[in-house]
Amino acid sequence: MPSNRPRRSPLLLTLVSVAILVVAFIAFTQVYTEILWFKQIDASQVFRTVWVTRGLTFLAGFIVMAVPVWLSLHLAFRSRPVYAPTTPRQENLDRYREAIEPLRKVATLAIPAVVGLLAGITASANWNTVLEWVNSTSFGSKDPEFGMDKSFFVFVLPGLRLIGDQVGMAILLSLIAALVGHYLFGGIRPGEQKGVILTKTAQWQLGITTAVLILVQAGRLWLARYERLTSTGGIVPGVTYVDDRAALPAMAIVAIAAVLVAFLFVYTAWKGNWRISLIATATLIVLGGISIIAYPAMIQQFQVNPSQQSLESEYIQHNIDSTREAFGFDDVDVTAYEPSTSGEKGALRSDAETAASIRLLDPNLVSDTFRQLQQVRPYYSFPQQLDVDRYDIDGEKRDTVIAVRELSPSSVNNQSWYNRAIVYTHGFGVVAANGNQRSPDGEPTFMESDIPPKGDFPKYEPRVYFGESSPDYSIVGGEKGSTPRELDYPSDEDKGSGQVNNTFSGDGGPSLGGLFNRLAYALKFQDEQILLSDAVNNDSQILYDRHPRERVEKLAPFLKIDGDPYPAVVDGKIKWILDGYTTAKDYPYSTPQPLEEATTDSTTATAPNAVATLPDEEVNYIRNSVKITVDAYDGTVDMYQWDKNDPVLKTWMKVFPGLIKSSSQMSGDLMNHVRYPEDLFKVQRDLLAKYHVTSASEFYTGQDFWTLPTDPTKKANSGLTQPPFYMTLQMPGQQSPSFSLTTSYIPARSSEGQARNNLTGFLAADADAGDKKGQVADSYGKLRLLQLPRNTTVPGPGQAQNNFNTAPDVQRSLNLLRQGESEVQNGNLLTLPIGGGLLYVQPVYVRSAGDTSYPLLQHVLVAFGEDIGFAPTLDEALDQVFGGDSGAKAGDAGTKDSGSGDSGSSTSGEDKKSGSDSKGLNDALQEAKKAMEDSDAALKKGDFEEYGKAQDRLKNAIEDAVAADPSIADKGASAPATEPADKDGGK
Repeated sequence: MPSNRPRRSPLLLTLVSVAILVVAFIAFTQVYTEILWFKQIDASQVFRTVWVTRGLTFLAGFIVMAVPVWLSLHLAFRSRPVYAPTTPRQENLDRYREAIEPLRKVATLAIPAVVGLLAGITASANWNTVLEWVNSTSFGSKDPEFGMDKSFFVFVLPGLRLIGDQVGMAILLSLIAALVGHYLFGGIRPGEQKGVILTKTAQWQLGITTAVLILVQAGRLWLARYERLTSTGGIVPGVTYVDDRAALPAMAIVAIAAVLVAFLFVYTAWKGNWRISLIATATLIVLGGISIIAYPAMIQQFQVNPSQQSLESEYIQHNIDSTREAFGFDDVDVTAYEPSTSGEKGALRSDAETAASIRLLDPNLVSDTFRQLQQVRPYYSFPQQLDVDRYDIDGEKRDTVIAVRELSPSSVNNQSWYNRAIVYTHGFGVVAANGNQRSPDGEPTFMESDIPPKGDFPKYEPRVYFGESSPDYSIVGGEKGSTPRELDYPSDEDKGSGQVNNTFSGDGGPSLGGLFNRLAYALKFQDEQILLSDAVNNDSQILYDRHPRERVEKLAPFLKIDGDPYPAVVDGKIKWILDGYTTAKDYPYSTPQPLEEATTDSTTATAPNAVATLPDEEVNYIRNSVKITVDAYDGTVDMYQWDKNDPVLKTWMKVFPGLIKSSSQMSGDLMNHVRYPEDLFKVQRDLLAKYHVTSASEFYTGQDFWTLPTDPTKKANSGLTQPPFYMTLQMPGQQSPSFSLTTSYIPARSSEGQARNNLTGFLAADADAGDKKGQVADSYGKLRLLQLPRNTTVPGPGQAQNNFNTAPDVQRSLNLLRQGESEVQNGNLLTLPIGGGLLYVQPVYVRSAGDTSYPLLQHVLVAFGEDIGFAPTLDEALDQVFGGDSGAKAGDAGTKDSGSGDSGSSTSGEDKKSGSDSKGLNDALQEAKKAMEDSDAALKKGDFEEYGKAQDRLKNAIEDAVAADPSIADKGASAPATEPADKDGGK
């Protein structure tokens, strides 16, 4: 007989098949190009280990979930009753069976496959948990509750939890599948009068499945006892008094009782008496509710709350000790510091080295200055936030503001594919300026600048193919002897060509030799030009994944990478230096810390493209375990074991042997540029706001908790935290100044929400890793905390900024600088514990109107206690505060006497004008300030004759200032105001 089934169109089948093949091939090319990338950087083991583990965990999750569900459905159908139903209730059910019969085979396979697929995906996402469990390393210390090595909680417990969750869900779904299957296939049917009738197979299957489910839940409840050591539901994270005395014993009892109930279900499967098992289950639930929930709540309410401080003291102390240990600040050097608030003559004589190193350049503000003076061409750029490092120049270590001159792909005029992929491929050189100096006209004094590079640095490879603003991909290299195509740098001397070209000669990316590789990358980047262009040849390489942080995250997925990679000229190359962190979430008794929140401050908010936060995760253990470099020329990644005692890193070194080198292989040059990581410091300082208190009784009261000040240079009520600052200083108790990372503290808000802006603490980390011999300095990473007495009234950063903003003399001088459309910009407010007190230093920049304007450092504000200094140089400002002679010379001492200042810029062919006569300028500004004061006084008295004279003096003073420094005219300081300034400095 001819079939009535419709014939499928061969064309449709062909199209579907082709579509499936195309999708499969595209997916294959994504994997294939990843293999090429890892192979090129000699890290195939990372790709292989991660994906093999993902595959195995996916398969395990799929089997654990799919097989029990399929087996339940299969047994339910196979053991279905043979005889047709005879009751009306069964006849109704039979209609449903007939309706689903055509879909039964598909459903029996599809349902387990779907749930197995979801379980497999969940399991594969936890590949790192499995690897840590299998390769776990002992911590060598035990928890105070169970006496188990902490590695059990960090490595083993998460793996057991994963298995418990997967198996528990699988058995639960199997039980549901068994109930539904037996009901649909007749294994469970309503009785003729009442009740439910089960076949023997259904009775065995449901009884055994339920017993296994209860056993699994008993095991999960037993594991939950250990999880209480990281729970956050009590007064502090970890086990509390109620947990220890009530909840943990109750959980153990209920878990044991659950095992007994599980055996009752096995008995039920044999005998068929469900009543006793159901009664036992109900009793177990009631027992659990009373013993685990109600009883501990009663203990908390009637025993703990009335005497909480004394009863919880032991557990609070566990939390304090564990948190300080887990975040690496258990050995903070705490010093009681009673600062002086009056500046005495010569007070800085003992801190002369620190005073000479005070950084005046704000790496956030001078980015535009670097751009205007050293960008050279519009297709180069500098980041919004520059970096602070230190360099040894002529035997002297100098704080340095440094940036890489990177390619700005979006600024290329002709956005053709050839230009974007072949010609504009890399940046060129670094620009570095002395952090403590400026030229007489307020520009930075560069120690390294221009194209080709020149300055104080030794010769190095200047080409930057891997950086923070590199294109998504570039095709570099070429056949030997061919004409270079990559724009290297502009040159007006190149016989009319206007530029010098280059051919990449390193090994920085996978080869594009061969049609298949070109096709694979054309599909990866969805760009057919890679396949079609004649500019691509057998010697071409494709560079991608070029951001240093993203490159390392891909290579070492077990690390969290600091958000601020910084460049350094090391061993004749530009290298990006990064910090890698190992973390854990299950360290006993430790307080979880949200990484993104802790590492967010005014810098990450205003310059997110230059400084990123850590991921949005909570961890309760962190170590700066790895120091990393990325070669800016060829992308080579080198990772060094920095923390040799970290069990988490040791575990991952077992997983990826040979991936991380010993720190002994770091060169002395590199060691001298390694610094204490900023994000780790942010996490530590956030916790130290509370955990500087080491006594449980004082911690309970919370009277001495601190908080971080908001950035006073940002808009009011911005809520942005002041970032930490790198600077060279000598903390009380130190033998000599060192490169440090610092932050301030103010009191925490009261219960009424009020905040005092007095300074309560000052924290500094010794950030200089390398000593003079290139070895790790003994003091590296040492945290030093100055604790001010509670009754002190030393201004905090916010109060210091407010004092600057409201000082009449300061405002009058700033008003002169604001004439016309000029803008005054406050630089970073630095806090330094020197001179026996706390010194605040803030550079003041002036920015004229116009698209090509850039900020110039014109004055410096200094505060010591209530004394304020304001002068064109830091040296003068310090003398104003400390009785006319601070006893030290700042880095800009003598700047006013310079006849000219070489800023190091060569951005145009024109010669820069010589520096201004700073002494004459200062005298003119002082006279202008005095004339403004006299004008205000005359107006108040109504003496218009005297007012006119004062205005004439003001006009003459401004003319003298312009004569001393013609650039003032460009800033708009050309006409005096005729009304006194208001409190905000407006007119």
